Amino acid sequence: MEFGIVGLGRMGGNMARRLARKGIRIAVTNRSHDVSEAIAAETGHLACVSLQDMVAALQTPRIVWLMLPAGEATETALDTLAPLLSPGDLVVDGANAYYKDDQRRAGQLAKQAIEFADAGVSGGVWGLENGYCIMFGGSDAAAARLKPYMEALAPTPTEGWLHTGPVGSGHFVKMVHNGIEYGMMQAFAEGFALMKNKPGFDLDIGEIAELWRHGSVVRSWLLDLSADFLAKDQSLESIEPFVADSGEGRWTALESVEQGIPTPVMSLALMMRFASQGKNDYAAKMLAKMRQGFGGHAVKEG
Repeated sequence: MEFGIVGLGRMGGNMARRLARKGIRIAVTNRSHDVSEAIAAETGHLACVSLQDMVAALQTPRIVWLMLPAGEATETALDTLAPLLSPGDLVVDGANAYYKDDQRRAGQLAKQAIEFADAGVSGGVWGLENGYCIMFGGSDAAAARLKPYMEALAPTPTEGWLHTGPVGSGHFVKMVHNGIEYGMMQAFAEGFALMKNKPGFDLDIGEIAELWRHGSVVRSWLLDLSADFLAKDQSLESIEPFVADSGEGRWTALESVEQGIPTPVMSLALMMRFASQGKNDYAAKMLAKMRQGFGGHAVKEG
């Protein structure tokens, strides 16, 4: 056994399960050990209490795949792992991360002759059944070592995974992927809002979503998901109009500025998420007061 997964949340846990279904036994560890034990009992994987325990259990050269939140959690894990690993070991960050962090981390680990690869993973909670789309960066040698695991995690052994180039390229491609995703989601949301609020037509947006799934140029998995929940509830009255954002949307906007390449759709989709989080509330109050000041327009008191 040479392969271990650190972090067994929705993505990491299901990736471990998919590997088990493909007959690959690995070591797993999680901050909450009961999660590790539960997945081990379900899959036959080896549950490890700690990173130290996992490193000791794996044969060299090891592959340690991190599925941790970007930032401090990943940095802490790498700081703990680095002195435990041996030359020739390979660390993969398979969670969401900024590609420039990948390049920095690869340089640090290279001083110990430890390889680093970055893997952007798409597929969400459906990846267990359907397989994951994986875009990963690293050396050719790292790609060769990861190939059997990519073949198992992807939808098919030959589709759904790609060695995109050097370290950082995997998360860079995933970053752009998520920026596009933001724009597509925003366009669907705006279009359905226009139809939902149009007086006089009494449009059944659930039926329209289902219609568009068949033969339309906008058919997509996002539309499939939308048609499914709109068939059950078109009002969405129980849902708060709050949309979280993850790092990829922000990193995509930063990249746009750095390259000087306009990305208005992706960037505005990110801004709309900020607005939904209440971060536009003070600006809206300012606008209301300015209109009152210059034109005597009424202000709605809260």
